[in-house]
Amino acid sequence: MTDLIEELQWRGMIQDIMPGTKEQLNKEMTTAYIGFDPTADSLHIGSLVPIILLIHLQKSGHKPMWVVPLVWLVTLAVKVKSVIY
Repeated sequence: MTDLIEELQWRGMIQDIMPGTKEQLNKEMTTAYIGFDPTADSLHIGSLVPIILLIHLQKSGHKPMWVVPLVWLVTLAVKVKSVIY
């Protein structure tokens, strides 16, 4: 398992972390997830950063959760329907 915190610091993606975070990540596999606002008009470049963090988390031996909430799917269906009709 690579040291996730050192990798992210080297890439300039971390400025400060909560005490105990590095110890937790080095101790055992940790699960993390991200969420997006389902009512937003679109995703933007700022949405890419947490996705990249989850990719690094997975490469370090941890478990990312790629969750698409049902609310998001319903919101998407309504938006697509409103565009089509």
